[in-house]
Amino acid sequence: MSTLLKLEKLNYGYIDGGFRREILKDLSYDFEEGTFYTILGPSGSGKTTLLSIMAGLDKQESGNVYYQGEDIDAMGLNHYRRNKIGVVFQSYNLITYLTGLENILLAMTETDNKIPGNKKELAYALLAMVGIVESKADRLVTKLSGGEQQRIAIARALAGNGDLIFADEPTGNLDSETEQEIIRIFRMLAEEYGKTIIVVTHSNEVSKLSDKRILLKGGILRDL
Repeated sequence: MSTLLKLEKLNYGYIDGGFRREILKDLSYDFEEGTFYTILGPSGSGKTTLLSIMAGLDKQESGNVYYQGEDIDAMGLNHYRRNKIGVVFQSYNLITYLTGLENILLAMTETDNKIPGNKKELAYALLAMVGIVESKADRLVTKLSGGEQQRIAIARALAGNGDLIFADEPTGNLDSETEQEIIRIFRMLAEEYGKTIIVVTHSNEVSKLSDKRILLKGGILRDL
């Protein structure tokens, strides 16, 4: 498999109580296509910071992030976020006054990628793929359970037709049974649809079901 996302000598830190705290230290790693990764690490180790940098939501102090060999800064972070990736948050971040379907359709308007066929039909198909039937897709998201909202958030991350999905503690608010269902969806996306999935988690239950487990500690990533 080829490298989809490459991190090269990333550095990041901040001043805390008059002292500089190094979060990332010359961090390098290659993420391959069609693979489900989980990133573990102690609280405060910088997992969310690293995810934000990889997703173009934050900026490293030095080093480079490459998507299919192209520096994402040179590509343009807005272009990268809009067309290459999707992000799933622990708190779902759905638009609460819209239905699940409307959340997906809105996401489709925010990408430059070609959306094949009828957008409404595709939106229903994406939702069905993650276990949301039409009757639930047509409800306000606030009328749905946490697990159902997270499924919609995953479908929204797919709506732009990018190949890379980031997720920050996506099962942190869910019970263990729903957590297993969400992880099954991530595995399916990697195995059947060739998506690269990168999940930050504190859960060993989530991590042991991924293809590759990585530990962020002391500012560097290493395989477990």
